[in-house]
Amino acid sequence: MATLTSLWRDRSTIETDADLDERYDDLIVGAGITGLVTALLLARSGRNVAVVEARQVGAVTTGNTTGKVSLLQGTRLSHILERQSERVAEAYVEANREGQAWLLRFCDDHGVPYQRRPAATYAADRAGHGAARDEHDAARRLGLDTRWQRDLDVPFPHVGGAVLDNQAQLDAMDVCEALVREIRQEGGTVVTGHRVIGAPLANPKRVDLDDGRQVHAQNVVLATGVPILDRGLYFAKVEPQRSYALAFRHPSPPELMLLSAGSPTRSVRDAPSVAGPLLLAGGQGHTVGRGGSTVAHLEALREWTHSWFPGAEETHAWSAQDYASHDGLPAIGALPRGRGHVFVATGYGKWGLTNGVAAALSLAKQIHGHRATWQTPISRRITRPSGALELGRLNAAVGLHLVGDLARAELSSLRGPAAREPAEGEGVVGRRGLLPEGEARVDGRICSVVALCSHLGGTLSWNDAERSWDCPLHGSRFTPDGEVLEGPATRPLRRPSSPEE
Repeated sequence: MATLTSLWRDRSTIETDADLDERYDDLIVGAGITGLVTALLLARSGRNVAVVEARQVGAVTTGNTTGKVSLLQGTRLSHILERQSERVAEAYVEANREGQAWLLRFCDDHGVPYQRRPAATYAADRAGHGAARDEHDAARRLGLDTRWQRDLDVPFPHVGGAVLDNQAQLDAMDVCEALVREIRQEGGTVVTGHRVIGAPLANPKRVDLDDGRQVHAQNVVLATGVPILDRGLYFAKVEPQRSYALAFRHPSPPELMLLSAGSPTRSVRDAPSVAGPLLLAGGQGHTVGRGGSTVAHLEALREWTHSWFPGAEETHAWSAQDYASHDGLPAIGALPRGRGHVFVATGYGKWGLTNGVAAALSLAKQIHGHRATWQTPISRRITRPSGALELGRLNAAVGLHLVGDLARAELSSLRGPAAREPAEGEGVVGRRGLLPEGEARVDGRICSVVALCSHLGGTLSWNDAERSWDCPLHGSRFTPDGEVLEGPATRPLRRPSSPEE
């Protein structure tokens, strides 16, 4: 069980429906921003729609976001232009502009609060100055009215940044609650606590649930961060990234949405609350399962915040996972070998509140036989050599981890299994022959698993901040007892055999 709770998810559970029927026009898998907006759009058109979520509404990426609704997205636009044509980059901006406009209209229409703020991509030092300047130039080239500002009126070091006025920030769980309410009022169904574990190739209009039941639908939308069906090999085209956030009581947080251009990343924004203004600090991102101690990442973020905002009083700590594509663009559309009935959306690169809504708008149109104006350039993109190199890098890193795991397995089989018991909150991996076994002590109880990911067999790492087993290959995560939390995996971890077996 994760020990961290986001500022947004520290609330009562959103009311949902009791159970699923056997048949629908459209079945949406995943109750984050993409799944809920897609469901609402389809329900409004008169279709019989259901959303099925393995955990709770907003339990994964959406409920752990920093809540920025911005067209200025760190250094994303300049990176897209390195890999794509200007026409494709313009289509990306158009998609995000449409997603942002739809989301804020929805908030206006349904009383969901948000705050208008300038967004800034800033350089913390001279090393990051070029990247921030490049983003400013790219944004203006793509039609965004950014300005370069040398002094951002913040207490931490910087050498200027690109600023885009009139962007927005919000509590994503407020949005989710309003979306669920509207879906149900439109006759749709939202059910939590049921995991989709697969769908047969011969019948893409059917999904299998973890309780043995089957649900049939004319269309299935996989709004699960990364698709839980491997037919398009999307897990090999995106990189799972984990990042961290802290909330603090502070009397005067900057009323800017800031994101640094360099590394380590620093994200800063304010948030109103009934107890007074809050400061949100984020960053310390890394590939899932490869970043070392996750507690150390949170401590580094705390240290930075206390250095520049003395007296800040921490209220919440959390972490989020998202998927970055090799070419900087999301993948939205029909799943290969889904016979035109299975749809996916992935690769938002930590900007899901605009990209996720844009994906939903596109998916709903595709199900109705239409296309968003920006969809064609994005779907027909041709990756430049730099993008192809990035795809090679992603999969080379996965290969190195697999080779390293095999080498460690051979060495461990000669030495024998590890004998040390974990301390409280710790997880260790030993081996019995070639099978890695993980043991974690949580709340005084020893939890034992076969530490091989149930997706493609990666050797798992222990996440000491969230007390989970994380896969360094494609980002699947599991509880200490081996139940699935997120990622492409859909089945729990195996339990070790007893010594006599």
